[in-house]
Amino acid sequence: MSKESLGGSAAGATRLSVFKTYKLYVGGKFPRSESGRVYEVTDPKGKWLANAPQSSRKDARDAVVAARKAFGGWSGATAYNRGQVLYRVAEMLEGRREQFVREVADAEGLSKSKAAAVVDATVDRWVWYAGWTDKIAQVVGGANPVAGPFFNLSTPEPTGVVTVVAPQESSFLGLVSVVAPVIAAGNTAVVIASEKAPLPALSLGEVLATSDVPGGVVNVLSGNTREIALPLAAHQDVNGIDLAGADAELAKELEIAAADNLKRVLRPQAVDTDADFTVSPGTHRLTAFLETKTVWHPTGSLGASGAAY
Repeated sequence: MSKESLGGSAAGATRLSVFKTYKLYVGGKFPRSESGRVYEVTDPKGKWLANAPQSSRKDARDAVVAARKAFGGWSGATAYNRGQVLYRVAEMLEGRREQFVREVADAEGLSKSKAAAVVDATVDRWVWYAGWTDKIAQVVGGANPVAGPFFNLSTPEPTGVVTVVAPQESSFLGLVSVVAPVIAAGNTAVVIASEKAPLPALSLGEVLATSDVPGGVVNVLSGNTREIALPLAAHQDVNGIDLAGADAELAKELEIAAADNLKRVLRPQAVDTDADFTVSPGTHRLTAFLETKTVWHPTGSLGASGAAY
């Protein structure tokens, strides 16, 4: 069979590569930016990699609407079910390992072997958080001893819609390290990808769309971090914000904007450096966007009628 019959091109002709079109991930769909803008993404040496969508304030608002719509179903699912869904994402990541190795190597200027180690650690990190979904309640909740004839029970509940400013340098391991705990705890997320290395985050959206994660649970935006983050920090329907990828100046501005409706703010931590994303993360990110609900119930002996007093 000739090359002409297989591909429609003349024998010996140079084949043109099919470049990937990266899009946002909002509400389970892949829109282009409402603004129609894109910006060039390059590797650390300045080589062009792709054009990424330049998100607008309208895109950010659409992402919040999608996240709020998804929150009821996701937070209402059993913790065990959320764990199964997140584990499915890890399976999908494993199946697309070579793609992410290539994208991480380009984004962070790593050798293929080092990028492969980063991708393996990222998949393991996702599995780690998937395993915590049905265990965190036992760690941070439980029965409390009180002085009086009462049962006092505390249970954790998700905060709501959380904006996540992803790390700027650790484009994949850092990204998953801050996104996975938010949704593992039952929240929904609006993620602002690394401005200079957004491609792994945008590809993560494709993985989420082909897994069992309901649309709107995670929404991924790319573009100018400041332009996207400031309106999200001030948005009245955003309940929390993780400043992991914000520099000191931007973090201060976002904290001020977030005070308008008393959002939970997770400030940049000393452990948020690229090197430290490789160590065991602990549970501080799982608990950062959990609220504690405490229920009091009277205790007593059974009377003649059998009712509890």
